[in-house]
Amino acid sequence: MKIPLFSLLPLFSILLLASCSGSYDFEKQYELQGEYWAQDDTLNFTFTIEDTLRIYNLYLEVEYNTSYSYQNLYTQIYTQFPSGQRIKELLSLELADKAGVWLGDCGKESCVLRIPIQEGAFFNQQGEHTVTVEQFMRVNPVRGIRSIGFMLEDTGQRRGAG
Repeated sequence: MKIPLFSLLPLFSILLLASCSGSYDFEKQYELQGEYWAQDDTLNFTFTIEDTLRIYNLYLEVEYNTSYSYQNLYTQIYTQFPSGQRIKELLSLELADKAGVWLGDCGKESCVLRIPIQEGAFFNQQGEHTVTVEQFMRVNPVRGIRSIGFMLEDTGQRRGAG
């Protein structure tokens, strides 16, 4: 018996929506008062890792005004591990393309952009980890940033599985 392809469309739609549901192991959002972000306003995201074999994707989500004055947003990102070790990385978050077109899901006044900051990541230590995000622009405060979020997504993959 042959099943018509159009009859499977509802099933494919449901599967597609379910795979895009945004289920995260950790998710936190900071709303920035007055839509500006000062350099001394550090945003801390603390989560617990129990299984060091799991592989994760890490994202930042930026909501910004369409009147934002820059193409990107420089950030300093610190990761503190349970052992106390702390590493830092300077990261430029590209909010517009080279032609000046805003990236992300944009409305009339604002855009929301989810940016992968590390894919296929794993943690060697069990316990509490903290990711700290600071704005690192030449202006202080930077205006037009509405919120910053951090998401930790379990990929369903494990290290050593082959």
